Amino acid sequence: MNLKYFSTIAIGMLPLAIFCSKLQAQEVKTGTQTNGSQANNVYTAVPFLLITPDARAGSMGEAGVAVQPDANTMSINPSKLAFLDKPYGFSASYSPWLKSLVPDINLAYISGFYKLDARNAIGASLRYFSLGQIQLTDPSGLDNGIANPNEFAFDLTYSKRFGEDFSLGTTARYIYSNLNSAQVSGIQGARPGKAFAVDVSAYYKKPTILFAKDAILSAGLNISNIGTKMSYSDGGAEYFLPTNLKLGAASTIIIDDYSQFTFALDFNKLMAPTEPIRDSNGNIISGKDTDRSVLSGMFGSFADAPGGFSEEVKEISIGAGAEYWYNQQFALRAGYFYEAPEKGDRRYFTLGAGLKYNVFNIDFAYLIANPQKSPLANTLRFSLLFNFGNSK
Repeated sequence: MNLKYFSTIAIGMLPLAIFCSKLQAQEVKTGTQTNGSQANNVYTAVPFLLITPDARAGSMGEAGVAVQPDANTMSINPSKLAFLDKPYGFSASYSPWLKSLVPDINLAYISGFYKLDARNAIGASLRYFSLGQIQLTDPSGLDNGIANPNEFAFDLTYSKRFGEDFSLGTTARYIYSNLNSAQVSGIQGARPGKAFAVDVSAYYKKPTILFAKDAILSAGLNISNIGTKMSYSDGGAEYFLPTNLKLGAASTIIIDDYSQFTFALDFNKLMAPTEPIRDSNGNIISGKDTDRSVLSGMFGSFADAPGGFSEEVKEISIGAGAEYWYNQQFALRAGYFYEAPEKGDRRYFTLGAGLKYNVFNIDFAYLIANPQKSPLANTLRFSLLFNFGNSK
């Protein structure tokens, strides 16, 4: 990975002043964050946590908070673990990321779960994001070594089912972001960023009849990355985590013994402060000051946009998708994701397929976008899932 690309990715994490002034980097696509969105006026640390690693959800327009659970469910709604019918299993996902910008960025994700009994489940997962290798040079162009910036998050999850229809889940998360160092930035006291966070999630499903067919209606909620602020230097600026509210619904219609359809719709709202509009002296003209506590930043994010209610609505992104299963062995999927141009401008179609055989599942997702407009164009995602033991 060439140095000139680094500020393009790192802008989602650190101020431009660190990388542009110290590294004298050139931006390929101004403001591209590690989750693939463009620069907007909501700044957070570690945007890689907003990437959906699961290929199944990735092929359904990033929708999946309310769909029927599988071994990869921890990546999008941990509360669904309690509804898995196998006693234990694990999953692994991989995606070359932002490959239209650089060739060696990738996201890897592994997870595993264990059912304590019919109503309780635990799980663990690791999400690892690599920005590849960066050739460093000094101002005169001499070789200054190789940097390997990376980030990861380690999760522990507990999920409990209440009755036959409802479950709750909570996740504890440790986040490590090794994007900045004295070697890279030239700033004394520079260090990796560290933070702790929790997720709170819920899932509800209800058997019913739709169009004279057996069906399952479901709803899901996941508030992720509620945690401490992150800093990259001693006494330096602190950044909010990308706390995200994900709310969705799904319906699964069982056509006959061989065919079933699932339709899903998700809404996402980033619960982080929106930057205000300031005059040339730094005084706030419209909006609210972002220098506040974590809780104030979260709850205030629903009413702090300088543009008022219309801008708040634009901060909600939408994912919609459909899935068809034949004989519970082969699946076809499609979806669409929309984010307002002023708030990240991620807009794309998705396609995918899945194959299930015995204890083994494989899912594939492909993202369709204009390569000239989206750094996410032609993104691939792969997931392997394994379920073991007799159904409970």
